[in-house]
Amino acid sequence: MAGTQTIRNAPASRDAAGPAENVRSLKQELEAVRREHGKLQQAIYEAAQVQRSLCAPREMVWGDFEIAGESFPVRHLSGDFFKVMELGAELGLALGDIAGKGLSAGIWQAHLMDLIQRCARNYLHPADAIAGVNRELCQDLGEPPITALFFGRLDAERNELVYCNAGLPAPVLLRRDKSMERLEEGGPMLGALHEATYNVGTVRMGPGDMLLAYSDGLTECRNPRDEEFETRRLSAAAKAVSGANANQVLFSTLAAVLDFADSCPPNDDLTLLVIRRCETVVLKRVSDGEKDFSMAGRRFAQVARPGQVAN
Repeated sequence: MAGTQTIRNAPASRDAAGPAENVRSLKQELEAVRREHGKLQQAIYEAAQVQRSLCAPREMVWGDFEIAGESFPVRHLSGDFFKVMELGAELGLALGDIAGKGLSAGIWQAHLMDLIQRCARNYLHPADAIAGVNRELCQDLGEPPITALFFGRLDAERNELVYCNAGLPAPVLLRRDKSMERLEEGGPMLGALHEATYNVGTVRMGPGDMLLAYSDGLTECRNPRDEEFETRRLSAAAKAVSGANANQVLFSTLAAVLDFADSCPPNDDLTLLVIRRCETVVLKRVSDGEKDFSMAGRRFAQVARPGQVAN
């Protein structure tokens, strides 16, 4: 009887061991998946940091002009980008929006920014530079990403901006007298037509004038009533702090967008670039023996053109 009882209990013992082993195996697999997910999240975070560093500088002074920019991705990686670059005696200003969001758009960003910087240095005319980017984009890739791009060259000596707008919402130029102009000259988005042609526009910026370039995610941001932020609210938000510096205008305007959205999360990346011509001299002359420890003084010293002296 004892032998029989042992034989009968053996299968039950093996059955009990089987599920326990399966549970341990599943736990190990789950832990492996968690580790891989953690590695992927870390890789995406690092890629986002690299992407963020490419959009630089985020704040600078160029002659009498202040420039400030910021981009907020709706996911970890952004299809929006901006770039401020020195082009000899002029300053290049670019803001772009690659179709799509997240990884697919983010992967293209570095390539687009490289093309823009290369063409900006190879072509003096903004329209030629954008046409060059478009040709290379269409030629090198089977299915290039559709990209909206605003590119301009700022001459701080003549206080003049020559620009080309390829499909981005028209940047807004807010004059000191509260009047408004839209920078619409340009052509189609990049990546759609291989031989697309582009036009340029020219604007002169007086003291106190301010330019806002932005992606459509900003003006199309919606609130709980399904209303869009729109250009008129953007202009009103910027005018409300028109006497502030470019960086203050930037973040005050972005805060107005997020306040408007309230509980509705943005559906698209948000990017804003502010270019403001100062109403007065940026820096006061520092008397002999004094040191200027102000934030404005430090920023100006870092980015002002060689040989430029503040009055």
